[in-house]
Amino acid sequence: MAYRVELSPAARRDVQGLDSVHRNRIFAALIKLEADPRPRGSKKLQGGGELWRVRVGDYRIVYESQDSLLAVLVARVGHRRDVYR
Repeated sequence: MAYRVELSPAARRDVQGLDSVHRNRIFAALIKLEADPRPRGSKKLQGGGELWRVRVGDYRIVYESQDSLLAVLVARVGHRRDVYR
């Protein structure tokens, strides 16, 4: 089953602010989330409710997986030093 990936307005702005190399890597990771919302290497964030994160080099994708709706809601995309603030 394929999941639908939706970006929040903040995540959309985050992705638009990246250079093309990092943006392409992020989009490739988002496409992989459509097939598997909890890929190998993904981790659940502590104290974040149902938030998960995926590493893409020095960048992180923070998202929530809604299995009942077959949707992945991306909350933030950013450099590892900034994304958790």
